[in-house]
Amino acid sequence: MIHTFCYHEKHYVYDSGSGSLHECDEKTARYLSGEPVSMTKEELAEIDALKRAGLLGAPETKARPIKSHAAKALCLHICHDCNLRCKYCFADEGAYHAAREMMPFSVAKAAVDFLIRESGDRKVLEMDFFGGEPLMNFGVLKETVLYAKEEAQKRGKKFLFTTTTNGLLLDGERAEFLNEEMENVVLSLDGRPEVHDAVRKTANGKGSFALVIDKIKNFVKMRGDKHYYVRGTFTAKNLDFSNDVLFLADEGFDSLSMEPVVTDIPDLAIREEHLPQICAEYEKLCDEYIKREAEGRYFNFFHFNVDLEGGPCLEKRVSACGAGNEYFSVLPSGDLYPCHQFAGEKEWRMGSVFTGVERADLREKFATNCLFTRKKCEDCFAKFICSGGCNANNYHFCGDINEPYPITCAMMKKRIECGMHALAERRSREK
Repeated sequence: MIHTFCYHEKHYVYDSGSGSLHECDEKTARYLSGEPVSMTKEELAEIDALKRAGLLGAPETKARPIKSHAAKALCLHICHDCNLRCKYCFADEGAYHAAREMMPFSVAKAAVDFLIRESGDRKVLEMDFFGGEPLMNFGVLKETVLYAKEEAQKRGKKFLFTTTTNGLLLDGERAEFLNEEMENVVLSLDGRPEVHDAVRKTANGKGSFALVIDKIKNFVKMRGDKHYYVRGTFTAKNLDFSNDVLFLADEGFDSLSMEPVVTDIPDLAIREEHLPQICAEYEKLCDEYIKREAEGRYFNFFHFNVDLEGGPCLEKRVSACGAGNEYFSVLPSGDLYPCHQFAGEKEWRMGSVFTGVERADLREKFATNCLFTRKKCEDCFAKFICSGGCNANNYHFCGDINEPYPITCAMMKKRIECGMHALAERRSREK
């Protein structure tokens, strides 16, 4: 599939079959997009040369998805409670529409045993501590990490740990332990103080920015070269979110993500009429992103990381998300769900860490789900980069895990085009 697009006054051609990106003139872009344009013999010869080299109009390989019933990752809901009351929280402010509770170590231990038992020949396993706010149950988190490392060593395996935290408790022993033991730490911070405080409030209704900013900064300094992400969320209230990303970059954070909110709350939800402004905002951010990189002030923005030469192999990209098959979410009770965004929805309960996967039908549903079962993705240029979107978002907004959510698709396509433009500019500088 050949996709042409224009970024400002630059024209690009992306070939999904080969993964090649070419810069061209407007006339060539119009011709390749199917417009009736008169081309010279020399211009047509250049196009034919790219086609013969397999860099344009290449056939799209129907790569076989890599699917396995060997589990590789768990999301441990170690705390179904939170010390914040964020208005947009999909997890019902940490409670997941149920009782506020902590995961006991007996459940966390059983989860470790379940993952090792179900992992087959996999050598590297992943565990994400999630909530609510996981540091409210720090004792169990710490005990679980130490137990998992000990059990993995006995069996020739290795655990990689991640924690997602709002930062309120990120100091002292907790900060030191996370820095020492976590492969990655995700830090929730929405950007400018007034934006953050509008939705990320404490239990008494006050803003939390001033309470967390120094703790997060100190932790990132402690982190050094280790992985972290400062992850923000933008809503209909801050569609000028590029200012929040740049604010965070100016605060010294160089690994950033800013995600569109997932909610149906009327005054916060992203709607179709917001898309033109959102797309313009991504361009504004991309322009500054490129400018800063050229000036030696690079920061990593997750959604502009388009790797057309490396990255996951094609088989992995067409496999889509491993939720419900290779990856599970574990509630404080030990119940298993496909992922954290399905957690607590009883129709998606798959079993427990004590009894194993009981819903073979659900596991098969997720195991057979891949890019090629998402029919609306067939004619999309972004499919081998996007993999068809989030199962949970597709289900919650469209009623089917194989039905891509159009608003997410539109944002994803724009981000990819921005990322491709940034990649082309980087290549140009490096010549």
